[in-house]
Amino acid sequence: MSRTIMITGASSGLGEGMAREFAARGDNLALCARRTERLDALKEELQGRYPGLTVSVRALDVNNHDQVFDVFRAFRDEFGTLDRIIVNAGIGKGQPLGTGKFRANLQTAETNFVAALAQMEAAMEIFREQNRGHLVTVSSVTAVRGLPGNVTTYAATKSGLAALSEGLRVELKKSGSPIRVTTLYPGYIRTEINEKVKNTPFIVDAETGCRAMVKAIESGRSECFVPGWPWTPIGFILRRLPESMLAKIF
Repeated sequence: MSRTIMITGASSGLGEGMAREFAARGDNLALCARRTERLDALKEELQGRYPGLTVSVRALDVNNHDQVFDVFRAFRDEFGTLDRIIVNAGIGKGQPLGTGKFRANLQTAETNFVAALAQMEAAMEIFREQNRGHLVTVSSVTAVRGLPGNVTTYAATKSGLAALSEGLRVELKKSGSPIRVTTLYPGYIRTEINEKVKNTPFIVDAETGCRAMVKAIESGRSECFVPGWPWTPIGFILRRLPESMLAKIF
């Protein structure tokens, strides 16, 4: 039986890559992003490759919080049910604090945390009504520690998203709810967000990274570093390094 999977930020990068992976598995897709022309092209590609697939696309700016709720509900009404919602939309802006780049840091905080909160609220509203569903949040390996420079705000937003997801997961387990919550911690995966960054250690191409993300989602685990190697041991080590060591590495 086909599932319906909703992905935000699906017009490029990890969202686009995951859409392709789920389509190959036979899942129907509800895809949203700001760039609808790219969503339309992706829909045409996937339906051409998998004729029996249903792909629906809608415009969504996740910083328009009312629109978040409207789009999530519209997809639910269209498909009748949403089996999995992946909170993926995000940006990678950020500058060292106190260097006159507050607006860039504010935009990062609003998009990666506040807008993610809106998406989680909208998703959980649907899942609580259904009494089932799988919520997936895309954090980052940077979430495990506070990091310096351009990454400070970005890492903080991803840490906040991970904590929000964990708190929700604990609540659902406490109540015995069948709703599941998974947090992904991607390592370095080459996408538009980091295409200009050079000398990035352990980076993998988007196809490899997205395949690992979908495999992790399907595993049913609550938290996953992706790809598992080498990011699972790296995450373990990063959580335990003293700040003096972090200062030397980053």
